[in-house]
Amino acid sequence: MPVQVGSPAPDFKTKAYLRDSDEFKEIALADYKGKWVCLYFYTLDFSGVCPTEVAAFDGALDEFQKRGCDLVACSCDSHYAHKGWCESNESLNALKHPLLSDMTKRMAMDYGVLLPDQGVPLRGTYLIDPEGTIRWAAVYDKPIGRNIAEILRVLDALQTGEACACNWTP
Repeated sequence: MPVQVGSPAPDFKTKAYLRDSDEFKEIALADYKGKWVCLYFYTLDFSGVCPTEVAAFDGALDEFQKRGCDLVACSCDSHYAHKGWCESNESLNALKHPLLSDMTKRMAMDYGVLLPDQGVPLRGTYLIDPEGTIRWAAVYDKPIGRNIAEILRVLDALQTGEACACNWTP
């Protein structure tokens, strides 16, 4: 069954690179139980749009954390590639959120964003509530970057627990 809003978030356990501590660590969805999570997939390390998104998400990390939401990025690159990418790209030198490695492409398949003919994911973003349920999902084509402010607006709306009309803002 495809992933959809209201369904349990597919479980994962994979290697990640943590730039702020310069270490590799195994990370699982279970590590975030009881917290909001913004899980986002990006296409590929060493590409054009991806570093702008990863840096923009990281620049908004404090805003996510104010809302009790952890930020987790994922691509099908290895955790070693993530390290090299962060070291070689000035905008990623001070990255503070983990980059998950989905070398098997299992996560991208489970979340429904894998382009199998290309072996890379689309730009999928998932807001997962503290119980592990997907509450919002958006998928963008490879060349289109996301709007972080809109993701934060949706997170705010979800956290009200109320119905929020079109163009609602806190």
